[in-house]
Amino acid sequence: MGIGDDELWRLLSPNGSRPHLGAEVVEEAIGLLDEGLLRFAERLPDGTWRHFTEPLKRLLLEYFRLHGAGIGDSMPLKTSWPPGVRVSPSAVVRRGAHVCEGAVLLPCQVGAGAWIGPDTMLDTFSSVGTGAQIGARVHLAQHAGIGGVLEPEQEQAVIVEDDCFIGSHCSVTEGVLVRERAVLGAGVQLTRTIPILDLTGRTLLEHRGEVPPGAVVVPGSRRRRFPAGEVGIACACIVGWRDERTDARVALNRAARRALAGLQGLEGVGVA
Repeated sequence: MGIGDDELWRLLSPNGSRPHLGAEVVEEAIGLLDEGLLRFAERLPDGTWRHFTEPLKRLLLEYFRLHGAGIGDSMPLKTSWPPGVRVSPSAVVRRGAHVCEGAVLLPCQVGAGAWIGPDTMLDTFSSVGTGAQIGARVHLAQHAGIGGVLEPEQEQAVIVEDDCFIGSHCSVTEGVLVRERAVLGAGVQLTRTIPILDLTGRTLLEHRGEVPPGAVVVPGSRRRRFPAGEVGIACACIVGWRDERTDARVALNRAARRALAGLQGLEGVGVA
């Protein structure tokens, strides 16, 4: 069963009403999220993304209602993994998150409904929020944070497309879309309202809520005048475009992965 299944979609979106979903439907849908057969967003052939945030948020909230809010987490941790996944013993990945083959999860946190693409690395103390979609061969560096859709409640999931690098202490929230091969330098903060200024041409271009493909982005500030005085307001700046030199600097260590995979024989879950 996939995200386009008419019956499941009817149960999740009953003509604008919000009745309680049956426990069996909720459990089945959480299982489908866990297996990657349901997603908070899917990429269409033309490169746009179709979002399913509202019904799936409702699904997760219904799960929490059914299972109560006692001491501890009402959503259990994920226990099944594809072959070749490496998971640190201190990684916290909730059930309903889908992790693809070849992913490496160091001590990190992944929320329910998140999607972690193949050969992606979540570095130490990185976090991926509820429903966030992370593509293939992405590297989330140390302390990078990808926001979720529940706390605070958001209209759509954050998406990081394939082959991106998200630097240490970056924060990407509020449904921002980071297009393929983009590089976010350390400390970049992105929301739907923070301007992304393209400084690479003769004319200043401004983006909001979406990082262009292959952009190299660093933190910046822009002077703004207020009645009480002039201050620098945070922004992000595109200072270049990804090239071979950038690729070499941000590439995941594939040689080390191959060596470790050989030792483990790619049987089940490795230990990072």
